[in-house]
Amino acid sequence: MGAGNHTGVSQFLLLGLSDDPELQPLLFGVFLSMYLVTVLGNLLIILAVSSDSQLHTPMYFFLSNLSLADIGISTTTIPKMLANFQTHSKSITYAGCLAQVTLFSLFGCLESLLLTVMAYDRLVAISHPLHYLVIMNPYLCGLLVLVSFSISVLSSLLHSLVMSHVTFCADVEIPHFFCDLSQLLNLVCSDTSANNILIYFIGTIFGGIPLSGILYSYSHIISSILRVSTSGGRYKAFSTCASHLSVVCLFYGTGIGVYLSSTVSSSPRKAAVASVMYTVVTPMLNPFIYSLRNKDIKSALWRMSAKYLMSTPMLSFFGS
Repeated sequence: MGAGNHTGVSQFLLLGLSDDPELQPLLFGVFLSMYLVTVLGNLLIILAVSSDSQLHTPMYFFLSNLSLADIGISTTTIPKMLANFQTHSKSITYAGCLAQVTLFSLFGCLESLLLTVMAYDRLVAISHPLHYLVIMNPYLCGLLVLVSFSISVLSSLLHSLVMSHVTFCADVEIPHFFCDLSQLLNLVCSDTSANNILIYFIGTIFGGIPLSGILYSYSHIISSILRVSTSGGRYKAFSTCASHLSVVCLFYGTGIGVYLSSTVSSSPRKAAVASVMYTVVTPMLNPFIYSLRNKDIKSALWRMSAKYLMSTPMLSFFGS
């Protein structure tokens, strides 16, 4: 392709994770399996929370919304990559690319904000256990999720606004497996300094403030746990937020790791491989983190499975 401005870009080329044709079937199988596990695991969390009255609490209400965000992140990126593996094509339309930028920003910001809300929920549960259900009433819980979603929509609109007001060059190859806005800005012919400042500002506001809220909540949680007189009480208090803390470390740890690897490494392809951690692996692991050590979730899943099996005509016949 020749150089020059290309204002009417109709499609981009996603270079993906590897150019080796022999690796394509293997990558397709791996990512298809991971996507199915992600969707199934998070759907089971949502179904368990919605169907079991014992899980109708603020913590599990936020968890079901977090699972929805995880499904959104994976569905925004993986299906297009799988389709390109099958069709041996690397193209994505401009509209499809804009949709990926918008939706990835939406669900990524939503996950970050929900983790902050869940940190506040754990703070109230540990610091004010007697007033927990009064403070975390259904109205406040619904309002927190609604505000998180509204802020996420604003963030996604700002990202799409940046993309829709730039001029792309004739070279439309993206060294990634989805339309990452930072990589797209490298294809812009005009000066991108203002756009880069805006992107960093958005990242600081919508990423830094939630992280600060989580750190603030956990500083007070640790302070409250240390005031517990018995070691058994401290362990019980800490165990209630261990799963959430693991997810926070996984989400922000992989995100910061990808950012640092992209600044240190000059290879965009290596940064794309590293980004698999927070776009694919993290949403897949979250249901396991919350269910393996959570007796309430495991019990709800068993009850839901037993109810389904007993409702099946053939199985209920043999069980009678």
